[in-house]
Amino acid sequence: MPHIILIGTLDTKLDEFLFIHQQLQELAGSSNSSNSSSSSATPLQTTIIDCGRTNTQHPAITITQHELLTRYGGPHTPDLGAQPRGETIKIMTACSTACVRALLQAGGVHGILSAGGSGGTSLVAAVMRDAAPLGLPKLLVSTVASGDTGPLVGETDIAMLYSVVDIAGTNRMLRSVLSNAAGAMLGMSTAYERRQLQQQRAGPQGPPTTHVGITMFGVTTPGVNRVVQQLTREHGAEVYVFHATGHGGKAMERMVRSGELDAVLDLTTTEIGDHLFGGNMSAGGERLAAALAAGIPNVISLGATDMVNFGARSTVPEAYRGRLLLEHNPVVTLMRTTKAECGAVGAFIAEQIRRHAKEPARVEVWLPRAGVSMLSTAGGAFADAEADATLFEALRRGLEGTGVRVVDDPRHINDEGFAVDIADRLMEIVAGTT
Repeated sequence: MPHIILIGTLDTKLDEFLFIHQQLQELAGSSNSSNSSSSSATPLQTTIIDCGRTNTQHPAITITQHELLTRYGGPHTPDLGAQPRGETIKIMTACSTACVRALLQAGGVHGILSAGGSGGTSLVAAVMRDAAPLGLPKLLVSTVASGDTGPLVGETDIAMLYSVVDIAGTNRMLRSVLSNAAGAMLGMSTAYERRQLQQQRAGPQGPPTTHVGITMFGVTTPGVNRVVQQLTREHGAEVYVFHATGHGGKAMERMVRSGELDAVLDLTTTEIGDHLFGGNMSAGGERLAAALAAGIPNVISLGATDMVNFGARSTVPEAYRGRLLLEHNPVVTLMRTTKAECGAVGAFIAEQIRRHAKEPARVEVWLPRAGVSMLSTAGGAFADAEADATLFEALRRGLEGTGVRVVDDPRHINDEGFAVDIADRLMEIVAGTT
């Protein structure tokens, strides 16, 4: 049986959390009783954390709000009763994050489950994002789960379940939702624990595998698919493909920072254009920095830098309505980048490399002269040789004197030979060969 953390604002949600706790215990008991070796089965372990505004007493609570503040709030934690609600949430988020991080570092935790309204959701979502690793089951029942959950989930694997009704009382509908959440968490955490045990029993399996992150977009998919084939079949690498939609780039960089990726082939850097020109798939102003600062092998190309991404055509900003637009699908509209914008993208990439590259000799930039996406090849809807040339020149000029190798390649980014060569080159850098 796994160990599950239950965390929530128990000054307002105690009854609901006791119900979730009861459901977990009953489901775990049922699972044990159906097991032929149930007499030796380990009972479900739960740690209940109160991150509410005021202290609540109940025998089921493992870590009270008072304990959370005194153990993880530092010597000068202010009186929460005198703080605005927003400031209280910030304080409790910091304390809860430190507490959960300590529990996870101690080992033996297999899932985190919570339920809350808007305030509790923002608090616990931050804890899950900042304290828990990717892969650990994280489930949040929330009154705001049917809206824009991007700011809550971020680039992590938090699962959210809409509560339908407010988490206030235990009516039939809420009991159903919370029971489902308990069942889902028990299943996820049990599977997670089983994987951990299997990995421990298996031990090291042969030589270390190189873990490679790659960025992809629809218009660079053929090239990425060929890169993946080359890396897996010819080099035995384990490949992680990230959809470059903003959160995809952030997710890759989170995995770099946590040490889960050994190398990056940043083939599709389209998120940079969205950051610079107001598109809706930006990964922020620190895009590229994580792999560069980590000093891992890092080959960068220019996939889909010929475009900025917006939603449905009606959502394109008024200033861009007269531009070259292409409806990729009913909810995605692409805007062709101009010469000036391409120059800005190239300058941004060069500046990031200059600022953050810890090991310039392990960084390369590949320029696919015949097109940076399937739309910008000769005859394509976004074909613009002058704009692309401006992009290439800005990069080349910006990287002079850095020690970073710039590869001028006459092929387009989806060319099979380009894909094979760039994959092979990455692995040469990994191997430390020239």
